[in-house]
Amino acid sequence: MQRHPLVPLVVAAALLCAGCSGESGPGPGSESGAGPGSAREAEKPGNASPSRSAPADHGAAVRAAVAATKKSSARIDERIEIGDGTTEYVVSIEGDFDWAGARGRLAVSLRNAATAGKTSPRMDEIFDGDTVYMGGFAEMEGSWGSIHRNKAEAHYALRAPMNDPEHVLRQVALMRRISKVGEEAVNGAPAVHYRGVLTDDAVTLRMAKDMRVKIDAVREQLGAITVYADAWIDRNGRIVRTRLDWPMGAAGVKATMNLADHGKPVRTKAPDPGKVVPMPNLGGPLPG
Repeated sequence: MQRHPLVPLVVAAALLCAGCSGESGPGPGSESGAGPGSAREAEKPGNASPSRSAPADHGAAVRAAVAATKKSSARIDERIEIGDGTTEYVVSIEGDFDWAGARGRLAVSLRNAATAGKTSPRMDEIFDGDTVYMGGFAEMEGSWGSIHRNKAEAHYALRAPMNDPEHVLRQVALMRRISKVGEEAVNGAPAVHYRGVLTDDAVTLRMAKDMRVKIDAVREQLGAITVYADAWIDRNGRIVRTRLDWPMGAAGVKATMNLADHGKPVRTKAPDPGKVVPMPNLGGPLPG
């Protein structure tokens, strides 16, 4: 099956907007052909494939691990790879997050092959209760923007609103057609690997309307889109890695989030209110 022209156009638009600031942008679509990572490729011997007849307890195991993780805290190390087959952009998200305490601090950066070795655009985020603060921009001179955590939206495919790690766990809890891949080492310790797919509702969860329209257009042209989801669970029943993957042959989006040091204390402090500027509508390659 040939990839529809709309798909690379959507991907290219997302990459062209990667240098923008404070603007929402489109994200990539998908194809249903036989490229790397496609359903047909996954069915080859030696490759795991989501099973329509997977035992129901696989889904229960993933959901239970998500629930257990959200009662604790962890160190976050996430890498989001976005490519159109020619250029690859990488968003890196690192820091500490406490789901139970609704607080965390993350550092977000963006780089691509053309800027290798140069300073990458970056942003700092502080999660404090219902508010997310963003700063670290030279042009803001010590000021911070703020947005209500539950009102933030995703403006790109496989991006969490304001890079919120809890959003990623919500999507993983919605995965379907789950199969057990086997036991693998994550962070130097054994973990059970599960693989499934995301429903359309999970893919567009908390997504901005203009982006949902673009994804719906791709889905209408192709008949279906497939986003794969993986979760690794340690022997304590907690998530230690997630991966969301939307392959399009040479192009695509892949987001891998590693969780380590479960239960570590997370200390954050909200910025001085006098230095905070509310930003009710916020999008762009760094906030997602």
